[in-house]
Amino acid sequence: MPTVFPPPTPARDTAAPPRSLQKGQQTRSAILEAALGLASHMGLEGLSIGALAELMGMSKSGVFAHFGSREELQISVVREYHAKFEEEVFYPAMAEPRGLPRLAGLFERWVRRVAVEIDSGCIYISGAVEFDDRPGPVRDALAGMVQTWQDALARAIDLAVAEGHLRPDTEAAQLLFEVHGLILALHHDARFLRNPDSIARARRAFDRVIAAHATEAGQQALLQRAAGASAR
Repeated sequence: MPTVFPPPTPARDTAAPPRSLQKGQQTRSAILEAALGLASHMGLEGLSIGALAELMGMSKSGVFAHFGSREELQISVVREYHAKFEEEVFYPAMAEPRGLPRLAGLFERWVRRVAVEIDSGCIYISGAVEFDDRPGPVRDALAGMVQTWQDALARAIDLAVAEGHLRPDTEAAQLLFEVHGLILALHHDARFLRNPDSIARARRAFDRVIAAHATEAGQQALLQRAAGASAR
């Protein structure tokens, strides 16, 4: 399986860029942050150069100069969302031991992110609804980011099997499907139905799904993880 979510490239010790370039990068970052906020509430299709210009107190041409087109703006927002997802969900979970503790860490951090996004929305999910039948670069960017995340989960499942935490006959693709389905159900019930029990139900469902495949060693690893979390 190809490597997914490679570690960030270390910063190079080079001379500082010209002040004008720094200012341009800062302005672009500020526009992108505002665009991400808009897209989280209004969807990627709700983004426009005009709306961003008004929000930022800039001219349309000023915003346009940083992205070149509405489509490039949408793709940049998808990439920014993915980068934040990596920082909050993927990389912290990599500090957990290989096997079920790491898989559980990935799921738990994913649940926490959904909890934060109840009032805004998940661009991975809302974007899939907006672009599922609309071929093009934006859909390709979205699908590529989601596939990268699914590959990371599949890798975590494979490692759990290799560590002896999941039974050898565990079908990774099926388990991945079920775990991803739990997040979709959580997002639907928490955001659309406003069910206050949805987060607790998602966690219980994950425990049941894993218990159906876990070995004794895997269950013990999860107990140790829970004990460590309680001690902190």
